[in-house]
Amino acid sequence: MDIVAIQTLINQDMQAVDALIQKRLHSDVALVNQLGHYIIKSGGKRLRPMLLLLSARAFAYQGMHHIHLAAVVEFIHTATLLHDDVVDASELRRGQQTANSVWGNEASVLVGDFLYSRAFQMMVEVKNMRVMDILSNATNVIAEGEVLQLLNCHEPDTSEIDYLQVIRSKTAKLFEAAAQLGAVISQQPSEHEKALAVYGMHLGTAFQLIDDVLDYSATTEEIGKNIGDDLAEGKPTLPLIYALKHGSLVQQQILREAIIQGGKENITGVVAAIESTNAIGYTTRVAQKEADLAVEALAGLSASPYTDALYTLAKFSINRHF
Repeated sequence: MDIVAIQTLINQDMQAVDALIQKRLHSDVALVNQLGHYIIKSGGKRLRPMLLLLSARAFAYQGMHHIHLAAVVEFIHTATLLHDDVVDASELRRGQQTANSVWGNEASVLVGDFLYSRAFQMMVEVKNMRVMDILSNATNVIAEGEVLQLLNCHEPDTSEIDYLQVIRSKTAKLFEAAAQLGAVISQQPSEHEKALAVYGMHLGTAFQLIDDVLDYSATTEEIGKNIGDDLAEGKPTLPLIYALKHGSLVQQQILREAIIQGGKENITGVVAAIESTNAIGYTTRVAQKEADLAVEALAGLSASPYTDALYTLAKFSINRHF
């Protein structure tokens, strides 16, 4: 099974999710419609809603809450993207201009707020306190992760532990919630719910670590954003943290200055340091360990095409080029 086979497997569910997203994205305020549709239609992989759908189907769920909550998860994710791009002053995402570069920061922040509030309206409609508890906690942890990342920006002494805490909060938490919710709405016992949460957390961590790798090893066309954007924003991601720890004194000085100052003026020297210390290889190995832990968490699930798809997503998180 590959990512295309997974998309085919849940195609009907995903079409229902997309239809619901379009319906619930509607607002009487024209700018909300315009900007919201722009980012929703900008070509994302829809991994988080996909994860929720697969989790629910792996437990033979037959209701409709998985469609509803998959749309909620995508709204939350999209809101974080809008806010992220404003904070990072990003100009390119998924191969096109960011919403803030087209409509401005004010509109992007406010439409992000609309998507958050719409997500909360929708999660209430499920009338399940466990669902609300998981999603409200997840959005709070994501916000904390954003603040932690901001504190680490331009800080060359950020440790690997510090960085992993950021990505487990900022990125992996929504993966965790999406996978866990499939078990919750399927009324699974606590051990299955916990297993899917663990799976999602490790999957999301692996996914973000490979994003860090691609920021220094892919092309702009492949990843849909400018190469070295993390460096330009002064973000000490794992390849930089590892290279800074294992590089020569000269390389350490280059890396420290690059992180402190931001920008990409010495991107050549930074990439050379990353390559000579094999920081890409190290980060990939850490990501592989996370993917392996995700796979281990699925050991108690019954065999099915949907369980197979969850295994495949763990492999996809590592072996991808975008």
